[in-house]
Amino acid sequence: MTRSVQKTARATLRKRIINRSTRSTLKTHITKAEKLISANEAEPGREAVIVAISTLDKAVGKGIIHPNNAARRKSHLMKKLHSLDSQLGEPA
Repeated sequence: MTRSVQKTARATLRKRIINRSTRSTLKTHITKAEKLISANEAEPGREAVIVAISTLDKAVGKGIIHPNNAARRKSHLMKKLHSLDSQLGEPA
């Protein structure tokens, strides 16, 4: 292997570790928001959705996930949150 290939391999390994950490955090925030919504916890769920959306936007900015992937996930979270609000009769 040439030196440039070795350097690229090292850089890729470092980036993969960082990206894996960010993806794990992202999944944790999304799962937490979904659990709060399914437990009919409106206000904590709303706050968790805000955190999850912020984390999604940061991941897109860093190039970790595709923008359409983030848009789809945000849309699904908001759809679940709005359905909870309509069940509880609260304004959006």
